[in-house]
Amino acid sequence: MPEQHAPRPDVRRRGTLKTVVWTFVLTLAATLLVLNFTSGEKKLDEQVKREYALHDAQYQRALGVMLGPPITGGNRFEAFQNGDQIFPPMLAAIRGARRSITFETYIYWSGDIGREFADALSERARAGVKVHVLLDWVGSAKVDGDFIREMESAGVQIRKFHKPSWYDIARMNNRTHRKLLVVDGRTGFTGGVGIAPEWTGHAQDAEHWRDSHYKVEGPVVAQMQAVFMDNWVKVSGDVLHGETYFPPISPMGDGRAQMFSSSPSGGSESMHLMYLLSIAAATKTIDLSSAYFVPDDLTVGALVAAMKRGVRLRIITPGPIIDSQTVRGASRAAWGPLLEAGAEISEYQPTMFHCKVFTVDGLLVSVGSTNFDNRSFRLNDEANLNIYDEAFAAEQTAQFEADLRQSKRLTYEAWKDRPLHEKAMEHLAALLSSQL
Repeated sequence: MPEQHAPRPDVRRRGTLKTVVWTFVLTLAATLLVLNFTSGEKKLDEQVKREYALHDAQYQRALGVMLGPPITGGNRFEAFQNGDQIFPPMLAAIRGARRSITFETYIYWSGDIGREFADALSERARAGVKVHVLLDWVGSAKVDGDFIREMESAGVQIRKFHKPSWYDIARMNNRTHRKLLVVDGRTGFTGGVGIAPEWTGHAQDAEHWRDSHYKVEGPVVAQMQAVFMDNWVKVSGDVLHGETYFPPISPMGDGRAQMFSSSPSGGSESMHLMYLLSIAAATKTIDLSSAYFVPDDLTVGALVAAMKRGVRLRIITPGPIIDSQTVRGASRAAWGPLLEAGAEISEYQPTMFHCKVFTVDGLLVSVGSTNFDNRSFRLNDEANLNIYDEAFAAEQTAQFEADLRQSKRLTYEAWKDRPLHEKAMEHLAALLSSQL
């Protein structure tokens, strides 16, 4: 037999060093994974009790004092449906800016619409307008580099939210999903759209999405500006203030509203609690348009309790045309208790349904970036405009019912009888619901 020799000391040292290095790398990766997949805050773990109705003054006091900024009057709102209606007024506002533009968005990709926004923002910056653009680092990963270079050359200040860095890598899972445009501190826009070809057109086919966006004028725009400034300070360290950004604003209508926001760094449960309080206060109706509807147990329990006391619940979510089948699977896995309690859940058929509109008792309409899922409630920075206006709520109910006519309702019996392989895939998807 060949003679066997013990490994030389230098070989043993290299092997030991390699083991130590790999142990360190794997431990670091596991630590970062845990940090990224947790918010660091205690989660809500008890059902919110019904103490008052949505029309009661105490409900609005709770939302305006305990959770958000005060509800302010003197506002005017306008709703737009799909890109052909949404983008022209946004671009017109940008092109008419005289002092400042602040713009925060999750998705900014390429295409003609991206070029139009880049050109409009650049032209205003060259004209001396203060232009600040905040893009999420993940959401804007596909942005055309020429757009960024053009805007920066023109004087647009561009920042990326949570761009990876060695000292902040633990926050990679926290994205800004907010969608805010404020012009001259007086005119605001918010809703669901990103800057990408999918949002152009009029939802005419599977390549052009169905979405809603909203124009706001009046004192509440100052609150929208403040929400933008919250993240701008985080990423830039610059404090933007003075009349250029916060001018005096005269009443523009008679609508009441507040700009609601949440962030893992400053109250990640605020948005979730706002929804739970509103569901608990509902007396008659809840209509929910939700691009990503993956409710947790607390939310399902609140919705079931509302239906038991006579509230009609109608929900529209995406159908087969969706950008994430995993989200659709996790969503459908949670529908059983809701359908059994009488919820009317329908899936939009013509194209991807990206709306985020929450209407309660013909009074409250909450619109903005927030999805009905754990990612919006606990992981992302979100912003919603809460509007308290019966006429506006009636308009949104009419639009909801128009979308409903292009949706397919799923009954409890059909949900129970879906194929076994669908149930299995949905169950697997539901295991990821904490990150969806």
